[in-house]
Amino acid sequence: MKIIFFYCSIFSFLLCNPAAGQVQDPAYNLLLQQMLTHSVKEISVKEVAAKSSNVLFLDAREKKEYNVSHLKDAVFVGYDHFDMAALKNIDKDQRIVVYCSVGYRSEKIADQLVKAGYSHVANLYGGIFEWVNEGYTVYDLAGNATPKIHPYDATWGIWLKKGEKAY
Repeated sequence: MKIIFFYCSIFSFLLCNPAAGQVQDPAYNLLLQQMLTHSVKEISVKEVAAKSSNVLFLDAREKKEYNVSHLKDAVFVGYDHFDMAALKNIDKDQRIVVYCSVGYRSEKIADQLVKAGYSHVANLYGGIFEWVNEGYTVYDLAGNATPKIHPYDATWGIWLKKGEKAY
């Protein structure tokens, strides 16, 4: 009976949460559901890839991660040393998607943007890992497509199923 209740509880949680199911790996999805606070709008990789032409991507990883690869035309903003002043020339009505490796750091940066008055901000659910896992391209500093992706560290790198891990 306890097992049935447990599975029903998980099913209800996933069914009622709008971000659920937006990554391919169910275990990764469960981790994200528990780890993120869901304080800002979340957007799936497929959803943002379909309308990426008018989206400004902000990369909330650290410089060494960004230097290995990033989403096309993404602007590096970092996390540890994030400075809102770096965005002073960005229109507050601009569609912005913030991402990091899995979505934790980007959620924190996206939350700051919303509090600063940016009206169309979303966190990329599953981060750059899910972007690569779903077969989308990342780019190096020269603007060339690359299979390389910085996995942050070996622990978090387990969620990166495709691409070539480069530390």
